[in-house]
Amino acid sequence: MTINSKINPKVEEFLSKAQKWQDEYEQLRNIVLNCGLTEEFKWMHPCYTFEEKNIVLIHGFKEYCALLFPKGALLKDPNGILIQQTENVQQGRQIRFNNVQEIVALEAILKAYIYEAIEVEKAGLKVIKKETSDFTIPEEFQKNLDENPALKAAFETLTPGRQRAYIFYFAQPKQSKTRESRVEKYIPQILNGKGLND
Repeated sequence: MTINSKINPKVEEFLSKAQKWQDEYEQLRNIVLNCGLTEEFKWMHPCYTFEEKNIVLIHGFKEYCALLFPKGALLKDPNGILIQQTENVQQGRQIRFNNVQEIVALEAILKAYIYEAIEVEKAGLKVIKKETSDFTIPEEFQKNLDENPALKAAFETLTPGRQRAYIFYFAQPKQSKTRESRVEKYIPQILNGKGLND
């Protein structure tokens, strides 16, 4: 462990209470701390920063534990191990693990990715996010927008994030009929200026 790395008591508590992935968390923590990052506890997870910029988090899920790089989309990924959790995630990328042996085997590669993530922050790089206009509005919703000027006006006054949430939600079903019923269900909510989860 490097000298400038401080153990964060909140992370200690998190690790001591972890019911799953405890050994994996410890292994990931050691690797990250060896890269000279500051250990913090954010969003209920161990978070490692460089000059107050988030570099990597340790996450646990039912099926796997992971290192999450908040700006992982900017990493080169020569080993093809970064995973985009869902198609809607624009920035973050994960490296997933099922056991300590996988982590140990990848230690040198993980450090290289962490150092690259630090360089991304030093360079001040930012992920260029898609604008709402870059997303394709499902045909079933577009038809309603074209036929109902009040709906179109209400939709356009929503925040970009709320607009994208509706577009993603309406586009998910494979069948047109299901997309149509989703659109119909949420028209009143859009007209009331509310987002999908408001």
